[in-house]
Amino acid sequence: MTESNGSDAPDRPDQTERVVEQGGDMPDWEKRFRAPRVSLPEWAQDAPDRSLFVSNATGTYELYAWDRSTGEQRQVTDRPNGTTDGVLSPDGEWIWWFDDKDGDEFGVWRRQRFSGGEDDLAAPGLDPSYPAGLALGRDGRTAVVGRSTDEDGTTIHLVRTGEPPVEIYRHRESAGVGDLSHDGSLIAVEHTEHGDAMHSALRVLRPDGTVVAELDDTRGGTEELGLEVLGFAPVAGDTRLLVGHQRRGRWEPLVWDVATGEETDLALELPGDVSAEWYPDGTGLIIAHGFEARGELFRYDLAERRLVKVPTPRGAVSGATVRPDGSVEYLWSSAAEPPVVRSTAGGVVLDPPGMKSPGSVPVEDVWVEGPGGRIHALVQKPAGATGPLPTVFDIHGGPTWHDSDSFAAGPAAWVDHGYAVVRVNYRGSTGYGRAWTDALKHRVGLIELEDIAAVRAWAIGSGLADPARLVLTGGSWGGYLTLLGLGTQPDAWALGIAVVPVADYVTAYHDEMEALKAMDRTLLGGTPEEVPERFEASSPITYVDRVKAPVYISAGVNDPRCPIRQIENYVQRLEARGAVHEVYRYDAGHGSLVVDERIKQVRLELDFARRHLGG
Repeated sequence: MTESNGSDAPDRPDQTERVVEQGGDMPDWEKRFRAPRVSLPEWAQDAPDRSLFVSNATGTYELYAWDRSTGEQRQVTDRPNGTTDGVLSPDGEWIWWFDDKDGDEFGVWRRQRFSGGEDDLAAPGLDPSYPAGLALGRDGRTAVVGRSTDEDGTTIHLVRTGEPPVEIYRHRESAGVGDLSHDGSLIAVEHTEHGDAMHSALRVLRPDGTVVAELDDTRGGTEELGLEVLGFAPVAGDTRLLVGHQRRGRWEPLVWDVATGEETDLALELPGDVSAEWYPDGTGLIIAHGFEARGELFRYDLAERRLVKVPTPRGAVSGATVRPDGSVEYLWSSAAEPPVVRSTAGGVVLDPPGMKSPGSVPVEDVWVEGPGGRIHALVQKPAGATGPLPTVFDIHGGPTWHDSDSFAAGPAAWVDHGYAVVRVNYRGSTGYGRAWTDALKHRVGLIELEDIAAVRAWAIGSGLADPARLVLTGGSWGGYLTLLGLGTQPDAWALGIAVVPVADYVTAYHDEMEALKAMDRTLLGGTPEEVPERFEASSPITYVDRVKAPVYISAGVNDPRCPIRQIENYVQRLEARGAVHEVYRYDAGHGSLVVDERIKQVRLELDFARRHLGG
């Protein structure tokens, strides 16, 4: 057994920028992590030349201000563990960013002028908390701030410059700020007061907290349906709210006039999940359609009720926004091609200087019959390679998420080292309908592993995978499924690599942030005290003595989602029986935003596999 506390992790050495610029003799897998990346820029609605984006240009992911009129880009935040949570005010004057401690997600909002200067406490009078949404007003002095704490549950406050915060909402169950209307007179809130954290209801409030309207699809049926806030119409005096719903078994948009109660169902008849965002003049919507691990865009004209496709390459569209001139900017990638921010007006929107990321190999789609229906898996393997190959089952987190035909440096690193990589969109994944997503309730973890086992059988039977060299790995929920799989399927896997996992479900529940407690109560049907048999059946520590494969675990010591104590409990059980394992602890939260640290972690994972599998 080997352990490390991460004290020797590199801290953005001085030579990093030179290495990034030159590339040197660096292997391709490392270049993919080091190559400068940018997020889709957010722009100020009343000052569209002002934008905010995230980049790793310094070796740590931080917020950047971009004045499009001059081309000037300025780094806004500079923290040892990085910053990604930021919002640009509609007038373009302020950048709000969330300040936590070393990735623990518990902190306060600060703000800085777009032009630069000192950081101010953005909401004086509000104690530190977990964030639960933020909406900024066009007047430059109003904000709606959502907070979550173990003591109070969720609270939402109206904050005006120079005035004390005013609480306008409070409930023990999870909730969050959705949006603030153009004139600041309406506040949309997502809430789960009914106790189902997977399916929100909506409430619209006035700034004094009085209720204007309710929309709730969770009442009166045997199956609860979810709603989500997609945004108020960006037009003065407009009371239309764009809403996501699940009434036909998948996510789709509708327009709800909160003043009249009128609902306009778009009935787009697109398979898969559909989301939307307003055009700046409120006459149309940009439609984001995700289906079978790929994305595409459409424009929907509300007056003509007409859908027109926006040309994009085949792959994954990770976000899209419409500029005032009607052009669409979107973040695109594929498994073979690195991400880029494109515009329908032509060209690349942001092209950061420095080393360019190498590409990788494309994915192949595989459909496997499973116990709950057809399972979609994405497969990558070294170019020209024939099986059977050492194969990595890289399991996504969430669980309400899905793997897509998008660029991912981690799987590409395994492919570079001769492995095939299989990613499984198990039951619980999004993008395949509500029934598929909701199927994992109560038999949590076990349902997903049944689907992974079915794909594993296909991988061996097809000749792709060497059954003696199968690696089960994943981060967050994928890390949880890794540890659970090693215990419940001990003869199926040669190696396990669990990144920021749930390891002891009961202890994790008691230590995790409040919003995740609500999610666990929804998934398992109650608390550990109310349904102890379900927590026991779904907890990796229940099966730890059955684990045969060498286990590698990495964990952030400040992680509020998969806290460190429950991981230590699992590790102690491995130690007690002399099981082969290694543990790497690092000073961050639920993953790292520091490029050097992420590279170190991948290098350790690859080395662990090499030493225990050979090759």
